[in-house]
Amino acid sequence: MMKAKEIRELSAEELTTKLGELKKDLFNLRLQHATNKLENVNKISEVKRDIARVNTVLRELQLAAK
Repeated sequence: MMKAKEIRELSAEELTTKLGELKKDLFNLRLQHATNKLENVNKISEVKRDIARVNTVLRELQLAAK
């Protein structure tokens, strides 16, 4: 789980890359959950929160650029 402070230190390009990685992770976790191979179901919600944090910081950067 990433902290908001860590996310704010990344550049916009790094945030976009991180967002792609997190979405892939979420897809894989959902697939594992569907096949009953996921032991820690809480991991899904952690990744969702990380995605939301990254999206929030990206939006803040967009608004600051205007």
